[in-house]
Amino acid sequence: MKQEDERIHVYFMPGMAADQAIFQNILLPGEKFDVHFLKWELPDIGETLEDYAKRMLKEIKHEKPVLIGVSFGGVIVQEMAKHVDLKRLIIISSVKCTDELPPHMKFASKTGLFRLIPTGLADYVDYFEKVAVGDFLKTRAKLYKQYISITDKNYLNWAIRNMVNWKCSKPDENVIHIHGDKDEVFPVKYINGAIKIRGGTHIMIINRFKWFNEHLPDLIEYGRLKKKGKVNKLIK
Repeated sequence: MKQEDERIHVYFMPGMAADQAIFQNILLPGEKFDVHFLKWELPDIGETLEDYAKRMLKEIKHEKPVLIGVSFGGVIVQEMAKHVDLKRLIIISSVKCTDELPPHMKFASKTGLFRLIPTGLADYVDYFEKVAVGDFLKTRAKLYKQYISITDKNYLNWAIRNMVNWKCSKPDENVIHIHGDKDEVFPVKYINGAIKIRGGTHIMIINRFKWFNEHLPDLIEYGRLKKKGKVNKLIK
């Protein structure tokens, strides 16, 4: 990777099985930012989460990039961040460590119940997401289903297994975490040290895009929210 100019290169990673369409309303000022979209690749047989994250690094073409991941994509970018020098690491509607997983996911990990989810049937996509990760809650299935890009059984089995079994005892101290206080998948009561968006749900990257368009530029550039000409402390 070669530093070409002073522009900031921002790489977005979507949530489980989703594609870049979830970012279609996110607009960063073109005079300062170059936006790139990462996409899910099918995992190799037996591939670990760490190895998958390393493989994804081949898509990063610039020095000191910004990585932004949503939900399970937030887990992926945190794993990628272990092997690349970043300007900024931002996760949205995600978790920073195993402790932030809700009890039912920890239970699914401990008991292996996640293996019972029928990932081989495309008709069950919104079902498995609700149980294991939750991107496609029944009340929003019609809205969110249009963003599904992968229904491959092997990918879904791999993704669900690695989400509920993610082992991370200590969060990256540099990660910026944005989380909705109405997130149904990763309830905010289990989340620590996040910028909390009032009324934000798990799909707020789609339906609260105006907030992100207003605040992402400052979060990316300064690592903090900026208001009325002054850089404020990160809202915990």
